[in-house]
Order: sequence, then C-alpha cells, then structure tokens
Amino acid sequence: MNPRAIEATEALQTLGSFSAVIDVRSPSEFALDHMPGAQNWPVLDDAQRAEVGTLYTQVDPFVANKRGAALIARNIADHIEAHADALPKSWSPLVYCWRGGNRSGAMAHILARVGFSVVLVQGGYRALRRALRADLEQLPRQLQFHVLCGRTGCGKSRLLRALRVAGAQVLDLEALAQHRGSVLGLEPGDEQPSQKLFESRLWAQLHSFDPNRPVFVEAESKKIGLLHVPGTLMEQMRNGRCVSLELDSALRVEFLLQDYSALSADRALLLQRLDSLRALRGAEVVKRWKDLVAQGDLRAFTADILDQHYDPSYLRSMTHNFHQFESAPCIQLGGIDEDAFAHAAAQVLSMSEAPTRSALPRNQTQAESSNR
Repeated sequence: MNPRAIEATEALQTLGSFSAVIDVRSPSEFALDHMPGAQNWPVLDDAQRAEVGTLYTQVDPFVANKRGAALIARNIADHIEAHADALPKSWSPLVYCWRGGNRSGAMAHILARVGFSVVLVQGGYRALRRALRADLEQLPRQLQFHVLCGRTGCGKSRLLRALRVAGAQVLDLEALAQHRGSVLGLEPGDEQPSQKLFESRLWAQLHSFDPNRPVFVEAESKKIGLLHVPGTLMEQMRNGRCVSLELDSALRVEFLLQDYSALSADRALLLQRLDSLRALRGAEVVKRWKDLVAQGDLRAFTADILDQHYDPSYLRSMTHNFHQFESAPCIQLGGIDEDAFAHAAAQVLSMSEAPTRSALPRNQTQAESSNR
C-alpha cells in the first residue's frame, strides 16, 4: 500500500476526518505553529536537523543524506513503537512536513507499508499555511458577530465564559492570544503564541461555528498584546451588533483586584509595566500610580488608573470603531459573582433572539427604567 497525496486546501477542510494529523517537523518548528489538533512525531529533532543541515552546506549533500537517512529511520522506528503499536489497521493519518518532501514522505511510506491508510499533504506545512490564511479571510464573512462592549473591569471576558456555559457560540480572542488586551494584560510567567499559531487557533475556532447562530465576542482593538487580529475579522466585528455591559465603579475595582491577583502579587513586575505608560500619561501620573502600588494601596491605584487611563478613551474609541455601539442595549450587572454573570448571559441571549425585548438604550440603566 502506498500513501495517497492530496492538495493542502482539501486537507485543511477535512482535518477532522482523519484518525490523526501527524506533523513530522522538528519540535521548534511545531511549537512556532502547527495545524489544529496535530501531533508532533519529529523525524529529526532540532539538534539533528541542525547537524544534517550543516553537513549539507559545509561538507557534502551525499554525506548529509546518509546521516539524515540513518537518523530518520531510527526516529520513525521509535515513533511506531511508542505511538502506533496498538493502533488498528483502520487508523488513517494525515502526514505533513515543511514542504511535503523527504521527512513526511519517509514517515508516510513506512506507515503505509505497515498497512495503514496514509494521506500525504502536497506542499506540506507551507501549502497548508497558505490555504489557512486564505480561508481565514473568508470565514468571518459567513458569521454573525454579537459584540460585548463595556469599560475595563466590567467582566466582559467573564460574561463570555458564562455565555459558553449557557451553550452559546463564543470567540474568546484574549484566551486564544493568551493576553488580557491591555498593557497589564500578560499574566506573569506566560508567553503569547506566535502570530501564526494564534491564526491557526483562530481558524479552528471560526471553522467550528454554525453560521446560522450568533457568535459572541468581546470588543477588541486591532492588537492583543503583540498579536494582530486579522483584518477581515476585525471589520466584521466592528459591523456587528453590540451589547453594552455596565458595572458600578466600586465593583469594577473589586473585580479587577480579583482578576489580576497574580499581577498584583508581583509588585516589581507591575511597577515595570507601568513605565510603558509614561509617554502616554506623563511622568507625574505614572509616579503617583507607582507610589500607590509601593504603599500597597492597590484599591486606590486601581480606581485611579481606571479614571485616568482606561475610561477617558473608552467612549471615543467605541463610538469611532464599533458602528452599532450608539444603539446598543445595556445590561447592568448586579454583582460580580457567578450568579450575576449567569443572569447577564441569559439577558444577552434573550436580546440576541428578540432585539427589542428587554433592551434598554445604552445610556439608560435598568434602575432608571424601573423608576418610570
């Protein structure tokens, strides 16, 4: 039995139909980006790949090929013993490497000779990546986005989680980007994925959505930390229906103290990140924030940075960027516990089904409405 080769576009659209997706590139290549759901069975590890590459360029291609063949054969044998020994004959993997050449060809050939039904991607990862980027331009246009708006500390991400629990389709861009979307947004010890891996995760999420149901997403800027939100997705979000979330100022402070507890505990890192706001807010304001942090008055610091940094530009940015923000219905959170967010999620879902029912203008709270 020989492997069957298919084009990258077909492979991308049928990823879920294979028993497994096997990426045979080196661990560092895999870490930078890989197809959603792929497993890494490297036929050359990073050191071996560097060794063979050096032999190829500095000694002789024939010598490099002999060394590479020995290493690849040994590694494939290890993978078959470690991963494939208990697999049934019906197991059908999709295999790819960088360009669909020697590395994936060797793995695919051996697995096919064993008796597995193996499919090889023509053009490898590079062709898959091109197909993914092209599809990422089209997918957002097929979806209807409902955008959660609200000032920093209103709990928009928490509401997204409550909506997911309630069965809604949710696109959590900050979770995919591993960043909270502000200068203080990177969790201590975390690193963001590469732009390519972020886009692969995003494609997988968008590809899973039912276009006949709304997709709830938080209002974001074009950048989340160091990562860029693809232009077509950003455009569709900015044209989406908006819902505005409101929370009492004191509760916003309390919510942020809970939500950023890890950063609050690392005072040195918090002080370091505040330095990046010096050019925008001025040395005097940043010094006041740093003094409050140094004194341990995190509540006063949080209230002040909301008032002086996050809130002033919020309304201007939302009005300018999100076209339906002015007509957005408003939901007033009554608290920051799980029940409050579950109740808000139910309201959002009700509004998405019947826009005029229980919807209030953005500048009118529920308390004001009940006083009429």
